[in-house]
Amino acid sequence: MTRMELEQEMLSNPVRNLQYMLWRLATRYPFLPKLAMDGLFGEETLEAVMLFQREMAPPVTGVVDQRTWDAIHSAWVDLERDVSPTRSLRIFPGEGFQVSPGMSGDYMILPQTMFQILSKKLSGIVDAAPDGYHGDASVENTRWLQGLAQLEQTGVMDRKTWDMLSRLYELFVTAK
Repeated sequence: MTRMELEQEMLSNPVRNLQYMLWRLATRYPFLPKLAMDGLFGEETLEAVMLFQREMAPPVTGVVDQRTWDAIHSAWVDLERDVSPTRSLRIFPGEGFQVSPGMSGDYMILPQTMFQILSKKLSGIVDAAPDGYHGDASVENTRWLQGLAQLEQTGVMDRKTWDMLSRLYELFVTAK
């Protein structure tokens, strides 16, 4: 079962969702048992809820009211934020896509903004407002980057040029 299928199933079965969150929390909190995710609120699930309430959300009632649900959910979200791998964000359109001189689209605003920020750190970049239009200044910056990367200086923003811009941005802006 994929993660997406698991998430959809959990939404349709709140007890299984509760069991999953408590099961995941057991990796951080050894006082919690590793629950089976059977969708039944049995003795093991009751025990896990009561242990969670005792340690993290008193009073111990064994009832999963809104307060208890929110505490379990909040602890689970914190755990997932800490241990889940970061998700990459695909910003440039798919493989094979090219932005030729004279084209425009919202997808060009980000590379233009990146060039604008890099222009404060590197010489040779033309300062231009990010407007989504791949006009003269944008094309000149693209050619500059392609020359730096030893790519053919076409002025066309393509995947290789975008990847190089991303690396350059990471190196000079986001790296510590």
